Amino acid sequence: MDELEDIKRKKLVELREQQEESLQEQIKQEAQLQQQVGQLEMIVRQILTKEALQRYGNLKAAHPEKAIQLLVVLGQAIQQGQIQKIDDSQLKEILKQLSPGKKEFKIQRK
Repeated sequence: MDELEDIKRKKLVELREQQEESLQEQIKQEAQLQQQVGQLEMIVRQILTKEALQRYGNLKAAHPEKAIQLLVVLGQAIQQGQIQKIDDSQLKEILKQLSPGKKEFKIQRK
């Protein structure tokens, strides 16, 4: 019985160590991702006008995943030299392109 208990304890310790290692790896990956997003955000903020920056801040607060998607798109466009400065209306158009599933409805009352 003593041997069985020893084996159980060793296996339990081994599983805990593996779990801690995977958790630490996940935390490390998240930190790297946050750092990359922060760097990309710094680059993109430089090309946004005041109004566009305010819209981006609102988007980031309401839909963080969509804000990251926007950062990636803008970052790629900057890297390819396609854009110099983005104002609010241009940012709206880019956001519309990112969410093509939405349709505009016009209600007419008689």
